[in-house]
Formats: sequence, C-alpha cells, structure tokens
Amino acid sequence: MAGKVFFGVSMSLDGFIAPESLGELMGQQWMELQAWVFPLRFFRENLKLGEGGEEGRNNDIARETFERTGASVMGKRMFDAGEQMWPEEAPFHTPVYVVTHEKRDPWERPGGTTFHFVNDGIETALDLARDAAGDRDVRIAGGGSTILEYLNAGLIDEFTIALSPVLLGAGVRLFEGVDATRVALQQVHAESTPEVTHLTYTVRER
Repeated sequence: MAGKVFFGVSMSLDGFIAPESLGELMGQQWMELQAWVFPLRFFRENLKLGEGGEEGRNNDIARETFERTGASVMGKRMFDAGEQMWPEEAPFHTPVYVVTHEKRDPWERPGGTTFHFVNDGIETALDLARDAAGDRDVRIAGGGSTILEYLNAGLIDEFTIALSPVLLGAGVRLFEGVDATRVALQQVHAESTPEVTHLTYTVRER
C-alpha cells in the first residue's frame, strides 16, 4: 500500500517560511524561525553533532517525521542551498529527487542519501519517489515554490506547519499563489509546545 505525500515546514506568524535570498538563510531572523529544531536530540544525532540535546514532544515529532519518510522531493533552489550547507553525510538517509532542468548524474552521499535529478516535471519526480519509498511516505521537502506546485496540482495528502512565535516581515510566503478555488483543508491535529505550535491538515479538492 502506497504511503502519503506530505510536507512539513516551520512558518512565522506572518506566514513566511524562507528568505527571498539564499544568502539570508543563516541570518538571525531566519535562525529564530528554526530555533525550536536546533537543540533537539534527534537533530544532533541526525547531523552527527554529538550526544546530548533536548527530548520531549518536539523531539518526538522530528523523529516521527524522519521515520515515516521513505523518499523526498525538492526543488533546485533548496538543493543549491543545501549542497553548500549540508554535511558530507546529508541528513535524509533516503533517495531524494530534485526537480530541475539541469542534467546531472545521481549524487551519492555517505549514509544512504542519493540525490537524483529529474528533468521532466513534478509528477515524474513524485512517481519515482513513490516507487523508492514503498509503503512509507514521500516528503515534499521544499522549497516554497515546489511545495506550492504540488499543492496546486492536488498531489499533497497532508501537511504540518510548525508555527513559530516570530515575525519576519518579508520572505517567501508558504501560500503565495495557492489556487484556493481547488484546495480545501481539514485540521486533524493541533499540538502546542512552549517553542512552537504543530498544526496538521489533510488536503482535499474543493
């Protein structure tokens, strides 16, 4: 049985998930957006940063998201940023399908991550990811424009937003350009921690 197609992102209270410029990714405001992730035990384990780290519900959610994911899909912009910042052992440990116009051989990394470069659209990338994931789920990892393409195409089953208590004022809005005439949501779960509020929705066609 095929798994679900989902995404999970951190979002500011004013609706932003990423800066306009990749050069701002490590800026103070954007680090604040992701601040709930950095102290987690799972985050430290997955990036080989050593022992220790916080446990609790945020840590459980991060681990559960990783464990349900059998393959990921991302856009070229996210890959370009990650290629510069990820450690040699990239943190996915599954196949990753990059939607791009660039022709490139698969890029295998230590620890089980192989990046495959798909030149003929989001549906082909998803089909390949589904085959690789088996009965586990496929995560649309980002960035915002790639998530939006899948959402507007009716290819997302559910998503989770980690709503962070920060205001950013500018950047990439998660739902900028969403086809609201086609996409309807149902909230299925909400869970608050002192750092963020996790909101989960299923997606159906309106």
